[in-house]
Amino acid sequence: MKSISTVQILLRCATVAFAFSCGLAAAADRAALERDARAALSNLTATVPAAKSLSGTATAVLVFPKVTKAGLGVGGQYGDGVLFKGGKAAGYYNTSGASVGLQAGAQQFGYAMFMMNDKAVSALSANEGFEVGVGPTVVLIDEGKAKTMTTTTAKDDIYAFIFGQKGLMGGLGVQGNKITRLKD
Repeated sequence: MKSISTVQILLRCATVAFAFSCGLAAAADRAALERDARAALSNLTATVPAAKSLSGTATAVLVFPKVTKAGLGVGGQYGDGVLFKGGKAAGYYNTSGASVGLQAGAQQFGYAMFMMNDKAVSALSANEGFEVGVGPTVVLIDEGKAKTMTTTTAKDDIYAFIFGQKGLMGGLGVQGNKITRLKD
């Protein structure tokens, strides 16, 4: 029979403690993410009338309160978000993307996707993630269009609003973006 040394016992205890603390940290991170996403959505709907109008009729809203993007020739972006259905958190997601081309800089921003029907919501769980530009129609709303938009003129699957931009990122390139559900 093999005996276990004191060092092995300490290592196993440390491993269990670390795993347990990671689980608690993940729960705390999810709570902070949900709080930040709710605050971002509340601010967006308070300041952009079209977002407020869509929030009343959307089937769900996916909010990424902070996405970081950087690049110099080759770039990438990443952020975590929360899907709200009926005002409650229904899932946690991340968005990631890569780009290549003439680009330089770094920036942070948030975005919210108002999903107007079940087709748009179900696309999130199809094919191990949702690729922006493939599947449901996504319309990016800028400030000019937001001023003339109402729920009667909203006919597409998803409306996306970008907000809180900080930093400077410029250039031309080809970009891909994917949204994936985080493990529960």
